[in-house]
Amino acid sequence: MNKIKVGIIGSGNIGTDLMYKIERSNVLEMGVMIGIDPRSDGLKRARDRGYTIIDNGIEGFQEQPELADILFDATMAQAHLHHSEILSKLNKQVIDLTPAGLGPFVVPVVNLEEHVKAPNVNMITCGGQATIPIVHAINRIVAVEYGEIVATVSSKSAGPGTRANIDEFTRTTAKGIVEIGGAKKGKAIIILNPADPPVCMRDTVHVLVERIGKEKEIIASIRQIVTEIQKYVPGYRLRTEPLIDGKKITVFLEVEGAGDYFPPYSGNLDIMTAAATKVGEEIAKMQLKQLT
Repeated sequence: MNKIKVGIIGSGNIGTDLMYKIERSNVLEMGVMIGIDPRSDGLKRARDRGYTIIDNGIEGFQEQPELADILFDATMAQAHLHHSEILSKLNKQVIDLTPAGLGPFVVPVVNLEEHVKAPNVNMITCGGQATIPIVHAINRIVAVEYGEIVATVSSKSAGPGTRANIDEFTRTTAKGIVEIGGAKKGKAIIILNPADPPVCMRDTVHVLVERIGKEKEIIASIRQIVTEIQKYVPGYRLRTEPLIDGKKITVFLEVEGAGDYFPPYSGNLDIMTAAATKVGEEIAKMQLKQLT
């Protein structure tokens, strides 16, 4: 099968993990790794694997735009504003893993199809990728009046960027629960678990629905969407059967990472790179179809 060349902006942990996932894709081909620190581990690993690297950032890519047709931005929100402006002029599609939120929020199993042609799409947050599909799965059976999620991640998996953006995480995830999940009202909470040895990402979804009487359909809908997510995040799973008490539904989830670059307990990071790869693959399929 033909492949579409992609570039990764940001040679940090997220960008490096993305590189390993892209290597396994049937439709994506690593074109270039773009960073600003020539000594970074990500650029070193990319160079060792034979990929083109650029160590002077987006300005270097401007001189060689033929290296990639789809770009993943794994830097920071402020940097993404600059990158997006340049990539838009170069007519490149961008998958944004930063909190910039310039493009529409995307959760692959919920709304990717309607945004696959958008020039810039945003991956929301790790908690959003894990929990919004569950809210959506319930809402497509019975209207959700209120959706609340609690994302618990290992403290060791939360770097300085995550810690600095916790307020943004709660606001963005709550917004996604409403706009994508379909709840009339949403709330998000994140907990950094200091346990040692570290534990995998765990999420709890609390939902209040409009009416009772559709319990079997709701459980079937949740199971179906979990199966769909497992196609691109194999370590995503229900910890128990969904609990239904009248109009209140509680779902317990766990996300174990694939262990590509991050340790397996960092499911919160893995689900972001896995979901972004899935988005990249669907955009690539669309571009390949346009070429035929």
